[in-house]
Amino acid sequence: MPKSSSNNKDCAGSQFVSSNSQTSKHPLTTHPVQLRINPGLVFSKPVWLALLTLLVSCVLFMTLQANGNWDFVLPFRGQKLAALMIVGYCIGVSTLLFQSLTHNPILTPALLGFDSLYILIQSLLVFFLGAVNMFTSQPLLKFGIEVALMVAASLFLFRLLFNRTEHSLSRLILVGIIFGVLFRSLSNLVARLINPEDFVVIQAASFAQFNITNVHMMWLSLAICLVSAWLIWRWRFQVDVLMLGRSDAIVLGIDYQGLTLRLLVVISVLVATATAFVGPIVFLGLLVCALTNRISHSMYHSERIVLVSLVSMITLVLGQTLFERVLGMAGVLSVVIELLGGMVFIGLILKQYRKQVA
Repeated sequence: MPKSSSNNKDCAGSQFVSSNSQTSKHPLTTHPVQLRINPGLVFSKPVWLALLTLLVSCVLFMTLQANGNWDFVLPFRGQKLAALMIVGYCIGVSTLLFQSLTHNPILTPALLGFDSLYILIQSLLVFFLGAVNMFTSQPLLKFGIEVALMVAASLFLFRLLFNRTEHSLSRLILVGIIFGVLFRSLSNLVARLINPEDFVVIQAASFAQFNITNVHMMWLSLAICLVSAWLIWRWRFQVDVLMLGRSDAIVLGIDYQGLTLRLLVVISVLVATATAFVGPIVFLGLLVCALTNRISHSMYHSERIVLVSLVSMITLVLGQTLFERVLGMAGVLSVVIELLGGMVFIGLILKQYRKQVA
């Protein structure tokens, strides 16, 4: 019996060593030179540059073409600026966490059909209650119902996908496409049953609108962002370990199922908040996460969470400044973001295909 116990200890020790050897093959940095980076490092050079760029963008957004009407301009533009930064944080951080969970830089929560679900909710509200209903005068109640419905649906979908130990990119995208087509088809069916005046309301809700904000919804969204930021910051080192893989994370003492479920809840709340606040945005998260992965010095979330938030805010604030102040609203920012994000998505798919072929 002592001999067998010693053999068991040797086997356990060999498994632990092999796990460590596998861990060394999964560096948390982009290249070997960065192995000396402190995992708790927050304000790296890319973060400082992004922070400086965001400050410049905010100053331009608040002051460009103000024409001295500061009493009106500062509160009005300040409210819009806060809304853009809230949406940027929600989309950027939720996409980064989702990619860390799935270990894939292509997947985003938006690709799983949440934009179609939002449009379906709007269509059903208009169909059953009319274009002018009780929610028109109570936008905060409407916002809460939309967030609750999307969070419930997203948790059901995430739970369905993550119940299995193995999940591939093709199955996740296929499930998202199927649900998206289902929700979109139901929305089209509802659109054919309502009158043209009500259809205009649904059509307006199909695109993200950064010019229209509600103060009460903004404060509620800000509270959600602050609570989620506190939770995510507490879990940042555990998310680093999750990137090593399921088996290595469990060996290192991480409650994999519990942490995954908590992160999925936060992701669902952030995506639902951003979508209910300004409307559906499909490819913004993919675009800003791709930029973050290119400029980040490491893969540690202490740096990447802050960096992706800043990059997402810069994209929205600088883009809105360009379209409002320079181009005179000649275009729509959400459409341009979807175009650029779609191009990045196709580029990432082709890049991964080349790696598989090679």
